[in-house]
Amino acid sequence: MLQDIRANAQGTVAKVIVGLIVIAFSLFGIESILLGGSTNAVAEVNGEEIGPQELQQAVNTQKRQLLAMMGDDIRPELLDDELLSQQAMQSLIQRKLLVQSAQNMGLTISDAQVGAIVGGMEEFQLDGQFSAEMYRARLADAGFTPTSFKQAMSDDLIMGQVRSGLAASEFATPAEMELNARVAGEQRDLRYLTIPMEKFSAAGEVSDADVQAYYAENSQQFLAEETVTLDYIQLRAEDFIQPVDEQVILEAYEAETRVGQYATENRVAHILFEQEGEESAEAFQQRIAEVTARLEAGDDFAELAAEFSDDVGSRAFGGELGFTSGDTFPEAMEEAISSMEVGQISSPVETEAGTHLILLQERREGVAPSLDELRPRLEEQIALSEARVELLRTVETLKDLSFNADNLNEPAQELGLEVAGAERISRNQSDGLFANTLLLDAAFTEDVLNAGHNSDVIEIDQNTWVVLRVREHFPTEVMPLEQVREQIVAAIVETRARAAVEAAATDVVKALRAGDSVEEVAVSSGYEWQVELAADRRNPVLPRELLSGAFQLAPPEEGASVIEYVLTNNGDALVYEVARVTPGALDALPEAERTALQQMVGGEYGQLVDNEYRQGLRDTAEINIL
Repeated sequence: MLQDIRANAQGTVAKVIVGLIVIAFSLFGIESILLGGSTNAVAEVNGEEIGPQELQQAVNTQKRQLLAMMGDDIRPELLDDELLSQQAMQSLIQRKLLVQSAQNMGLTISDAQVGAIVGGMEEFQLDGQFSAEMYRARLADAGFTPTSFKQAMSDDLIMGQVRSGLAASEFATPAEMELNARVAGEQRDLRYLTIPMEKFSAAGEVSDADVQAYYAENSQQFLAEETVTLDYIQLRAEDFIQPVDEQVILEAYEAETRVGQYATENRVAHILFEQEGEESAEAFQQRIAEVTARLEAGDDFAELAAEFSDDVGSRAFGGELGFTSGDTFPEAMEEAISSMEVGQISSPVETEAGTHLILLQERREGVAPSLDELRPRLEEQIALSEARVELLRTVETLKDLSFNADNLNEPAQELGLEVAGAERISRNQSDGLFANTLLLDAAFTEDVLNAGHNSDVIEIDQNTWVVLRVREHFPTEVMPLEQVREQIVAAIVETRARAAVEAAATDVVKALRAGDSVEEVAVSSGYEWQVELAADRRNPVLPRELLSGAFQLAPPEEGASVIEYVLTNNGDALVYEVARVTPGALDALPEAERTALQQMVGGEYGQLVDNEYRQGLRDTAEINIL
């Protein structure tokens, strides 16, 4: 077939087709050059672009938040990029609208304010002090550069100004406060009795006919979980560990003592100069020269850093960058630091970030432990590292073998591995190896469960891989009657008892409404009863169900009462009488409660205003999702 393709490619028709393709690409190429090509933005908000990197960073942030909340229990579909992208896009659009609105109002935040806030963030501190190393590491982990983080912080702060202004502009009037206080501070006099379900739980016997009827009518309540019996091969790095050659340990020791935490460390500070957009080279050099001259004249380095440094993160701390062992900063900076004496200030050093004046504050000589002290750790690290290499080789071979195999025995024999078994694994497995969601999802996929194929070789962590196959499938089915008989008897008894409780409560309500008192009915029937005068909505003594029901009823007329009952979660009935209602008064509330009420009402109004403001921005904006 390849020969036919080769022959046909030499024909006239093929040459014409290729020529047309070349011409088409040439024309499109010329057009893109002449017209400047198309934007790579994913959306535009009032003409301002949202780039793909910005969207991806928002998606990654959402993933980190989900993983932080749910940990290893998170289901993979929740981390789907397409799903998260839709949510992130809407969030970015709303953010862009708020920032634009703040800018239109003339709101701003200075670099010094941003720097002070960044410097005070605990995430970037070690032992209570700002750490430049941690600052850069944390930003890199989150996908930020110092510049993009500074811009994001600035945007957050001016958006906060908008939202604070909106919230502060809304307040509750005295009349609104008084009205809310009438409800929030309302008090009610209550009498109630309790009809316990346990009084009716032992009444009557449950016959076989009753059990069979319940089983027939409610069979879907007694479904056995769907389960599978699995064969699987588990590959672990520890199974590939071999003795480590002595020469390798010696080489690792030398490398550890040379570049590890035992190396000499230098504590430094710097003043960074960044050339501004329209600043000329002469003006830029003049700025550096002026600061250099003041340093030579004896001015304090920290004070000059606070005044002139363009490094937002460190200038609030006198330019402090912390310690480096020779690999923290750009090469040019490290070379300069290594050649300096303590207390010396460098000449200008050029890096991609800008121009630096560096002060060497302290030099700390490292002392390495002996080979015998480090040997156990080094030997374990090397052995595990080499085992991981062999593990990955075996994984790649296993992937090829298991993909085409009709079972797992053949790949296991070829690689000298063992096939293990797992019995009755359900979709809700909560313990053991197969509590892992990746393995559960694989076991119950159509391809593995019904088509009878081996799963992919799945990475559990960097030291563990698993391939599995369903040996037997047990679909969901109704459990035998004898297996659930006791459960059915208990359900029937409870149902009857709850019905009897409700019937008794109805009779008590009728008696009270006919004129009997709560005390009389309780004593004659053997029920406990209580009185709670001036109970409010936050009463800690009364049952929650009683409070909810009593405060939902309309107030009784003067001299009358309202009688009703509620059922609790445990099956008891509470029959209650609301005898008197006293509206709340703002002046009667303690100062703390008045303040809390004002904050609550103002917060509700502020949230409404904020929601309307956001919707208004969106309604009047020109938004294009590309």
